[in-house]
Amino acid sequence: MCRRMSAMVLVFGVWAAAPVWAATYAIDPDHSTVSFKIRHLFSKVGGQFRAVEGTVEYEPDHPEQWKAAATIQADSIDTRVEQRDKHLRSKDFFDVEQYPVITFRSTEVTDATATNAKLHGVLALHGVEQPVVLDLTIHGVGKDPWGNVRAGFSASTMINRKDFGLTWNQTLETGQLLVGEEVEISLEIEGIVKQ
Repeated sequence: MCRRMSAMVLVFGVWAAAPVWAATYAIDPDHSTVSFKIRHLFSKVGGQFRAVEGTVEYEPDHPEQWKAAATIQADSIDTRVEQRDKHLRSKDFFDVEQYPVITFRSTEVTDATATNAKLHGVLALHGVEQPVVLDLTIHGVGKDPWGNVRAGFSASTMINRKDFGLTWNQTLETGQLLVGEEVEISLEIEGIVKQ
């Protein structure tokens, strides 16, 4: 009896000592990137949004508890060309004065494994909300050299900008449109446990 009790205490002690990574992670803007690509004429042009904040709720092996929410400042768009960025902020595109933020909130997780999942959610852009599905990759959880618990994720999706009322374009002499409609979105997110 004493031996069995000792074994139970030992097992409980090992279990209790194991790291538990269930937590809410705040997006670390210094180590996260929200970028995009879209066709321009015969190639693709890329850019990113510099100001993003939000949270990720994550516990390994419990996808039913995974959630994500993010807010992006639309005027933080950066394609490395100042004149183009001004145009993108104008009423022709994002109209940042009327629609200053882009938001995402998750609604469910499907097809989850230890390292991948489909993250379903609602993207609000330019005053329009549309469902989107992100292909999610989970890179892991652990402590940084300063004792902070961090988690890393990658995600990608494709949207049609016209679905969000971003319809500006120009027709070339050949009849081809200057700007494509499909937008590739990529996210590299590192979160830090909120204290």
